[in-house]
Amino acid sequence: MSRTSVAFARTWPPKPDVVLEGGNVARSPDGTSHDTPDVLQLLTTRRPQLGSPRLLTVTNATSAATAQAAHLVASVMSTYPSLWPETVRALMVHSARWTPRMQQHLTLAGNRRAAKDAFRRRYGMGVPDLARATRSANDALTLITQEVIKPFDGKGNTRELHLHDLPWPGDVLADLGEATVTLRITLSYFIEPNPANRGWRDRYRYQSHALRFDLRRATESTVEFRKRLNAKALDEDEKRPPSAESDTREWTFGPTAHGSGSIHTDLWTGSAADLARRGMLAIFPVTGWWKDNKARDRSHLGARYALIVSIETPGQDVDIWTPVAAQVGVPVNIEVAT
Repeated sequence: MSRTSVAFARTWPPKPDVVLEGGNVARSPDGTSHDTPDVLQLLTTRRPQLGSPRLLTVTNATSAATAQAAHLVASVMSTYPSLWPETVRALMVHSARWTPRMQQHLTLAGNRRAAKDAFRRRYGMGVPDLARATRSANDALTLITQEVIKPFDGKGNTRELHLHDLPWPGDVLADLGEATVTLRITLSYFIEPNPANRGWRDRYRYQSHALRFDLRRATESTVEFRKRLNAKALDEDEKRPPSAESDTREWTFGPTAHGSGSIHTDLWTGSAADLARRGMLAIFPVTGWWKDNKARDRSHLGARYALIVSIETPGQDVDIWTPVAAQVGVPVNIEVAT
């Protein structure tokens, strides 16, 4: 719903988050002129006007795309009125998929980080889908969490991190062995802008706080996972494990792509057996002006976030939804960083 951010500085968040149809532009054979004829625009309603009985008109560009986005958001909120705005926003992004033509561009980007970043700044996460945003299929399980975290303790220290013990079907995934599955994670929250209006000159000064997610590795115990996330959890003289940035092979964009904005999403693709051993996800805060400006730190009021996790097993004749249906209501383990 905005122009691309390919030309923006790297400190700015990638935009747009999703893309929607805005009609098409006709170009003359010699490329010297452009036009938007009615047949290439989208049909919409219009306000009745004096002397004109027409109730329909056409629209294009961001006007058309924004209207479709508003319809999708309103439909999700109507279906699930208890969802937070953070969650509705996350569902919209989480439901998006790239078209075949977009996917070709991603394939051409290969493992080049700059090319992948440009791809995301041009297409976002693709085209959202209402059915996907509101329903889980047997081969596409979606888990939604709404939580409140207290990032800092008012003294400049990290206060909490959340460990989510995910109720996904480990046995079912293990039985699939080396079959390829996709894990999609979306984290959405809102920040409080810096009252000093310093903009993006310092990535840690505009936002009141920022959150990140991390997935436990297949060979990592829960204790090792905690230690990797929180240096204070280490025993005396114990070396800290490598950061999540060293484990990027299976991720589409990787942890370094989650460094700006207040919505973070990525895809992990690997074997089902590997994913079966990664059933814990962490949400933790990183620095912001709340941490530096202790007099204005509002962490004690809590910061809401929405976490959406989905597993897709396309082409596999297996039901991953039913085993999880009996495990809903799994509590969140809140770690207090003291």
